[in-house]
This record gives sequence, C-alpha cells and structure tokens, in this order.
Amino acid sequence: MSQETQTALKIEHLNKVFEVDGKKVQALEDINLSIEKGEFISIVGASGCGKSTLLRIIGGLETKTDGTVEHNGKEITGCSEDRGMAFQESRLFPWLTVEKNILFGLPYSEKRKLSKAEQKDRVSHYLELVGLADFARAYPNQLSGGMQQRVSIARALIENPEILLLDEPFGALDALTRIHMQEEIQRIWQHEKKTMILVTHDIEEAIYLGDRIVVLSARPGRIVQVRKVDLPRPRYRSSGAFVEIKRSIMKEFFKSQDLTEDYVI
Repeated sequence: MSQETQTALKIEHLNKVFEVDGKKVQALEDINLSIEKGEFISIVGASGCGKSTLLRIIGGLETKTDGTVEHNGKEITGCSEDRGMAFQESRLFPWLTVEKNILFGLPYSEKRKLSKAEQKDRVSHYLELVGLADFARAYPNQLSGGMQQRVSIARALIENPEILLLDEPFGALDALTRIHMQEEIQRIWQHEKKTMILVTHDIEEAIYLGDRIVVLSARPGRIVQVRKVDLPRPRYRSSGAFVEIKRSIMKEFFKSQDLTEDYVI
C-alpha cells in the first residue's frame, strides 16, 4: 500500500487567528502534521495552546485562517459523517434512553436505508462494544459519568466515521474511572481500527493511548515535538521506558522555566 493511500489526514501550514475585542489573537501557528489510517494520535499542551481549536478545525466545527487540512486528499470545509467527535461533556439528551441517544447519532440518510429491526441491531452492536447492553433503556441521569461517556462514544461511532476525534473526553472523571475509560477506548480502537485523535492535558493518558504524541507550545500553538511511543500494548505506567517518555515530554513543557530534572520526572 502506498504512502498516499495510507494517509488519513494531512495538515500543512495551518494558522488560526481569532479576533477578540478588536485585537487579533493567534491561536495556532504553522501546524504541519500527517496522520496515517488507523493511527492513534495524542495531542498535549498547556491550557489555551489551541489543542481543542485544532481538533475542531479537523472536525469542521471551526474555520481555519489559512493553510490546508485534507481528509483522504480532500479539503475539509465543514462537518462530515466521516469524522465523529466526543467531547468532555457527554452531551446526551436527558429525555431519551441510552439506546435512543445512540440511535440519534445515526445519520438520517442511513436510517432511511435500514428497517427498524436493522437500526436496533446496529444500536445493539455499539451497546455491546461499549459494555452497556444491560442499560439500553436507562436514562442518562441513571448512569455514572463514565457510563455517560461510553454512550457518547457509541453515538459518535454509530455513524461509522473514519476518524474519531476525542476532545478531553475523560477530563471530568475521577482518577480510577478515567484509567478504566482509557482501557476501554484502547479496546474500542483495537476492535474498530479507526483513526483516533485525542486531545488531553494528561501526559500519562497521552502515552498510554497514543502511537505518537504531538506536543504543542503555549499560545500561539506550534508543534514543538512529535514523539513516537514505541512501547508494546498493554502499556505499564510504572515501567522505565514509560517514565522516560513522560520525562522527555515534561522537559519540553518546562524547559523554559528552568526547572531541575527532579521536578519533571
């Protein structure tokens, strides 16, 4: 297979400038990145560095100022069923059951092609995938935060996107639930073989999940490091190799602050 057919996403010289109170604020500066099909990419950086803005541009929810962003060789100009997205908040409809929330993610054009039984089978598949088969008729307020996020991920996956964008989907969860959800999203990624792009503040999460880690500088966000995570899965957070990658990324964050190595381990 050629390199061209393997490339899912190509970003070249991307810039994003916002206008705030009549002043121009540069959020992203000269972003260049290629992502291969089936790859898991983690994007990390300080608050306000443009991580979520970059993800929203890829998703078609935000416009760029200049540069190019291509999916399968075609310029991204808006939202598409080919790119699903899960946010930090689950954004479920409280008046709909779990199965109906997931079904809502199925595009209308696809629903027209499927019988009610086929739609139910499709929902059942994703309920099984996220481990919520026993909660099909529950309502969001009857679920824990982690379970709600599973529903959100299932809703994003049911439209069968080629790329799944994850905007800090575990940021509001407690530490133990967050670790469990990291394991779940890794299992789903391995099962579905989707291209996934995760924005996170959590460096350990980025290392645990990512094939590569993209480190953005403080605003304006520029790519200062792309680190390949050459570790077998499952990954062990206490292993020497894992800790060394974490140290390297932390140094990139803090090198301008003249911190000693003891502070960045």
